Amino acid sequence: MAEINFKEIESKWRAYWEKEGIYEFNEKTKKKIYSIDTPPPTVSGEMHIGHACSYSQQDFLARYKRMAGFEVFYPFGTDDNGLPTERLVEKRKGIKAKDMPRNEFIKLCLDFLKEELPKFTQDWKNIGISCDFNLSYSTINEHSRRISQWSFLDLYKKGRMQRKDAPAMWCPECKTGVAQVEVEDNEISSTFNDIIFKVGKEDLVIATTRPELLPACVAIFYNPKDSRYKKYLGKKAKVPLFDFEVPIMEDPRADPEKGTGIVMCCTFGDQTDMEWQKAHNLPIKMALTETGEMTELAGKYRGLKIKDARRIIIKDLKESGLLKNQKPIKHMVNVHERCGTEIEFIKSKQWFVHYLDLREEMLKWGNELNWYPEYMKHRYENWVKGLQWDWLISNQRYFGVAFPVWYCADCENPILAEESQLPVDPLKDSPPIKNCPKCKSSNITPEKDVLNTWFTSSMTPQIAIQLVKDKKVREKLLPMSLRPQAHEIISFWLFNTLIKSRLHYNKNPWKDTAISGFVTMQGEKMSKSKGNVIRPQEVMEKYGADAVRYWAASSKLGEDFDYQEKDVVTGKKFVTKILNAANFVFMNLQHQEKTPKLHETDRLMLLQLNKAIEISTKAFEEYNYARAKLEADNFFWKTFADNYLEIVKQRVYQGNEEEKASASYTLYQSFLAILKLMAPITPYITEEIYQMHFKKHEDKKSIHHEDWPSKIKVKESKEDDLTWNKMIEIISLVRQKKSEAKKSMKAEIILSLPKEDLSLLEKTLSDLKAVTTAKEIKEGQFNVQFLEA
Repeated sequence: MAEINFKEIESKWRAYWEKEGIYEFNEKTKKKIYSIDTPPPTVSGEMHIGHACSYSQQDFLARYKRMAGFEVFYPFGTDDNGLPTERLVEKRKGIKAKDMPRNEFIKLCLDFLKEELPKFTQDWKNIGISCDFNLSYSTINEHSRRISQWSFLDLYKKGRMQRKDAPAMWCPECKTGVAQVEVEDNEISSTFNDIIFKVGKEDLVIATTRPELLPACVAIFYNPKDSRYKKYLGKKAKVPLFDFEVPIMEDPRADPEKGTGIVMCCTFGDQTDMEWQKAHNLPIKMALTETGEMTELAGKYRGLKIKDARRIIIKDLKESGLLKNQKPIKHMVNVHERCGTEIEFIKSKQWFVHYLDLREEMLKWGNELNWYPEYMKHRYENWVKGLQWDWLISNQRYFGVAFPVWYCADCENPILAEESQLPVDPLKDSPPIKNCPKCKSSNITPEKDVLNTWFTSSMTPQIAIQLVKDKKVREKLLPMSLRPQAHEIISFWLFNTLIKSRLHYNKNPWKDTAISGFVTMQGEKMSKSKGNVIRPQEVMEKYGADAVRYWAASSKLGEDFDYQEKDVVTGKKFVTKILNAANFVFMNLQHQEKTPKLHETDRLMLLQLNKAIEISTKAFEEYNYARAKLEADNFFWKTFADNYLEIVKQRVYQGNEEEKASASYTLYQSFLAILKLMAPITPYITEEIYQMHFKKHEDKKSIHHEDWPSKIKVKESKEDDLTWNKMIEIISLVRQKKSEAKKSMKAEIILSLPKEDLSLLEKTLSDLKAVTTAKEIKEGQFNVQFLEA
């Protein structure tokens, strides 16, 4: 096989597609619209292999729908506001946001994005994503900020926004409140410390992994069914090292099997502490600051970082004879998914979207979606059933979409922006009124927090749809047809987008959702620390974009799968083979304007093609691109290249006019159909072959504007499959006999076939004779007799 210059091919057709507007969305279309809520990738420096895989997979579906007759609305966005961008800018520029004036840091982020986005987006263009890049957005641009802030105002009017001075999950590293959706479980090594509290003169031993929270202890609980501690009900225990007393109480949430079966409640160590504080109306004592240091409540430990305080308090407990025992354990803790830091609970004023009362409705809404694969719905349902918090949307950061809110400094009444002002930045812009409507004070201050990035990202259907100028078209686009996304952000992006759409518009944002899996390396998630990261840029440089896409199509939706270079190599072999096959076919092909009289073998071949078209089409309709690719790929290699090309070769070269016409027609129609079937998967090489050999006979600018192949009208009979399969079986057996005898495939033979086979294959015997180089085919038991040279 000749080596091909895939870089030149890719560059040529990328430029052509852009110049000719091949993937542009036509607002004036008369076609039915198929709309995709494209996931905006987080601007993280460059496309990673997971992106390359999942975006290729959604692109297979977009390209199929375009060829299937739909006008495809397929915009492109980038998620570039909030904490991820902040951390990237801090890393690249070697600075810390907290050490700079806020306006200077924001300018630095915007300048960085202006420089970075064209390079970042180019990776998606290179791999052949067929978005309309003229319909683009970034989640920090004016357009997205306006829609995000409108969402806040609308939810406020609907009574769904609440500002609460309450304990909330907090990341001491990122110094911001975090939502439940941004928290992951992580197993860590820790120690159960058996600490001695005093009840009068008696020792009461309590096990804890968090001795640094002793100054925030407000009560001690045991289970009412635990007879060991009944005698302490109503008494008080003295907290070691800090010498204050707390009540001993009963609560069924205390686990008799955990530790010593009696537990201290601190405000706040975990969710249960919060529940106890609320249920028993306990005081709130904060031992930790927002920066993860001990407060003045900790006395001599004030200012120590959490782990330093833990270490020194354990040392002091030992020296005071108040530490009875220590036991190493492993347990699950909540960590911030952005940085891996253990979550704390800090009391502060935060904005929440109130939705815990809607859990039953959430399950119904999820059930109205068509899930591909269907089992992914269980992840959504499990998330809904496990919800314990309203959605915290305040981030104490610098770069992000501002809350459209000011406050009265005297009575704390929130003052909201007018919709006509949006987007606003309260740090720069004036409020819509000069005096507080509640207390008439003119002392008004801006909100400094920014909206959580998922609050904006959960509006991507509206952000995308509002890019369309025609209002009537915009109205047709909700609900959108498809949300493609990865399974790990079902609880982040899919859930919140669905909830927002229901709260704003009382309808689901899409009809279908297609969920992709992880790309792993030997079963492990890729990470720089493990040194197992594959850069798709390097793979494309070596093998080409089509080869990477071919690999991506080997995984079913929802499945995590290993990166295997051999699968990419197979993709490159396909690209080379199909180009060489095209050149071979068109060397001698005589184009037929009309359907000629078909030779029997050609009729049977076209029926096999029809089966491949039917299976591929059905698979694509079910979003099963892997099955569609497998069918088209097998048909090309096994049916077309390995067998049919060899069968008709002699007729093409030496047949009469009628035989040549039938072979040429079948070769042309089969090859065009194969190109169309593989065009969603390998867009570059199929375009190259189409433009080189087919465009002059067809009426489309691009293969990607061609109609999806439909069945060719051919007469059928009961024994068609039997006849074709028998013919292929005999060809295969003859090849095997020649290989075993170490003979050339061109070696002449006398072929013997049973009477029933001769009868079945009567109309194809001339082709069978040619392809097996049989001088004679006679009746008898199957036998291959070699003629002497």
